[in-house]
Amino acid sequence: MTEFIKNISKNTTFITLFTCLIFFNSCGIYKKSDVKNNPINDADKRAKNVLEGRGITLGGLGKKKSGDFAFGTSNEMWRATINILDFVPLSSADYGGGIIISDWYSDQENSLEAFKITVVFLSNEIRADGLDVKIHKKICTKNNNCKVVSQTSSLNTEIKLAILKRAAQIKKDDRKTINDEDRTYKKEINTDRVK
Repeated sequence: MTEFIKNISKNTTFITLFTCLIFFNSCGIYKKSDVKNNPINDADKRAKNVLEGRGITLGGLGKKKSGDFAFGTSNEMWRATINILDFVPLSSADYGGGIIISDWYSDQENSLEAFKITVVFLSNEIRADGLDVKIHKKICTKNNNCKVVSQTSSLNTEIKLAILKRAAQIKKDDRKTINDEDRTYKKEINTDRVK
C-alpha cells in the first residue's frame, strides 16, 4: 500500500511540474535589459506590453490559423477598398469572408445601364494578386427586360490599382503614426527619469 502512495506522489509531482512548464513556457527565456528602456510604473509597463503585442499564450491557443484574414479596421486593403468605393452604395460588406459587393449603380445620364462592383480579398497583404475586382453590367431595355453580363475592361484594373495605391498610403501613414507615438512614449519615459 505504501508503494502505491509513493507512486501517486511521484505522479502528482510530475504532473504539477509538467503543468507549470506549460504555463510558464510563454514567458520566454529571461533576457537582461537596460533600465532606461523599461518603464517604471505599472501603467506604463502595461501600455508598452500592449504596443509590443506581448501577452500570455497557452500553446497554440489564441493564435491565428492559416486561412484566417485579419480584415476590418486593421487591414489596409479593406480600408482602402471602402475608401475607393465610397461613391457607390454597398449591398454587402463581409470582412470575415473578405468580400465587398456594391449595389447596382447608374449615373443619371443613362438609367438603362447599371454597374455592380465586387471585390474579393484573396490575401491580407498588399499585393496585386491579393484581391480580385469583378464588375457586372446590367443593360435594360425600355420594357424593363434586363441582361446582366460580366464586364472585363480597364475599369477593373483601374479600381484594383486605386485600391492598392490607397492601401499602400494607409499602411505608410499607419507606420508613421505608430513611430511617432513610439517616439513620444520613449520621450515621455526619458523625461520622467531625468526628473
